[in-house]
Amino acid sequence: MSAAYGNWGSGYVTDVPYVPGYYRQQSPLHLRLTCLLGGVAVPPLKPDGPLSYLELGCGQGLGAALLAAANPGWRVTAIDFSPAHIAAARELAAEAGIGNITYLEADLTTLAGSPAAAAIAEVDVASLHGLWSWVGDPVRAGTARLLGDKVKPGGIVYVSYNALPGWQSALGMQRLLLEAGHRVLAPSDRQAAAGFELVRELTKAKAHHLLATQEMQSMIENRRVQASYLAHEYMNADWRPCFHADVVAALGAAKFEWVGPAHLLEYFQQLMLSEEARAIVARYDEPIMRELVKDMFLSRSLRQDVFVRGARRLGAAERNAALGEVMLALLCAPEQFVWDLDVPEGRAGMARDFYGPIVAALQRGPQRVRDLLVLPDLPRRDNPVELVGMLVGSGQALPVSGPAREPDSTVRALNRAAARRFVGRDNLNAAIALASSGTGAPVPCQGVDLAVADRLQSGEAFDAKAIARGLAPDAPDSEHDRVAALIDRRAAEGAPIWRRLGVLGAADAAPSDA
Repeated sequence: MSAAYGNWGSGYVTDVPYVPGYYRQQSPLHLRLTCLLGGVAVPPLKPDGPLSYLELGCGQGLGAALLAAANPGWRVTAIDFSPAHIAAARELAAEAGIGNITYLEADLTTLAGSPAAAAIAEVDVASLHGLWSWVGDPVRAGTARLLGDKVKPGGIVYVSYNALPGWQSALGMQRLLLEAGHRVLAPSDRQAAAGFELVRELTKAKAHHLLATQEMQSMIENRRVQASYLAHEYMNADWRPCFHADVVAALGAAKFEWVGPAHLLEYFQQLMLSEEARAIVARYDEPIMRELVKDMFLSRSLRQDVFVRGARRLGAAERNAALGEVMLALLCAPEQFVWDLDVPEGRAGMARDFYGPIVAALQRGPQRVRDLLVLPDLPRRDNPVELVGMLVGSGQALPVSGPAREPDSTVRALNRAAARRFVGRDNLNAAIALASSGTGAPVPCQGVDLAVADRLQSGEAFDAKAIARGLAPDAPDSEHDRVAALIDRRAAEGAPIWRRLGVLGAADAAPSDA
């Protein structure tokens, strides 16, 4: 950040807010599922508690607020370095009437062992999304100390970070963006935009060190990528991607054991690696070495890892019994179910004779895995690992803790406040979520869905063009028509799912109620 805008952030971007988002892997329900697939025992979770959850680097606090609203019996604490983030998060929680969340402004370098840390109760689950990649060694060390002090024995920690070697092809891009941006005397978002424009120019000129992964190319070509996202992702002075083994070592000092990846499809090596690659991985019994070898084959730039502070291992029978008690909810209509998945090793087909009856049953509402596996006419019934891993790993099902209920006043107020604060023309496709009642799980959605759901619960007639004008009042009619078409489609697809999962109630309008 330019010195003209202050330097109290010690190289961390503080002058522009981070973009709101929700990352389903941070949900304790998802993390419990990860642990079970990794053969580690964890207790069942219920919305009425008790459970204590801690998020480090919470940004504007939406993700933590969604979990708190969906689980009124939980105790949620969310911490961020930026006082502007914490002020906004507290206003959001107050507006929604969320009483089971505490937002704390703190420096993770020095928080552990302080009076403020002493006031934080021990937690069952903690999560860090992205933060580890954006801070220096003193902050990482302080974070590990805090987690060691505050996560209960048997507790879970989720850490996502920019990963090596997958990020090595973008190292030049980040440095170019940072250096070019710092030569602009402006807030960090404008610095990032200026730096990114240079990246685009060099890419167009075929600078071969910028012609990297398809993921990076897509971002470079995306003219709607938000400058505030670029600032927080790339403009931090201590930005540094990591090898998995180094993160494991850093958290191992606080007695955390690596359990596995939060991306569940990674549990199926035949989808991720060729036969030859799997044979090389199989030479090693030690899991950290196996992951290092795997990372040499995978092009992912982000790792999402799950740790437990004192893992209790399960046998296959115990694991399968625990998975049988998991409840799943369908996140799409059956006619939209994707039967063939794109995976690193090509295409993975989901057998219709097995998954077809399961998808039909889930359309009626959340179901336990053990009940799904006794449905009539299934060709096999003995692999809950595959059922859970493929449905949740493909993003087409969600682990929940109970049946949906009519949305309560807190859920409605949070969705209304989030729509008003966080939806705009530039983030209609952003990964976000809707608060829900009963299931314990926010419902992943696109940014535009917040505006759609807000109108459906408002009692007003559903007018897609009017919603589009409200989102982009200065845009031309052609842009309003494009956004209105998106709104109509998302309303038709989303409303039935949101009713089934406790976002909308029986009395809320349907999209056809114009």
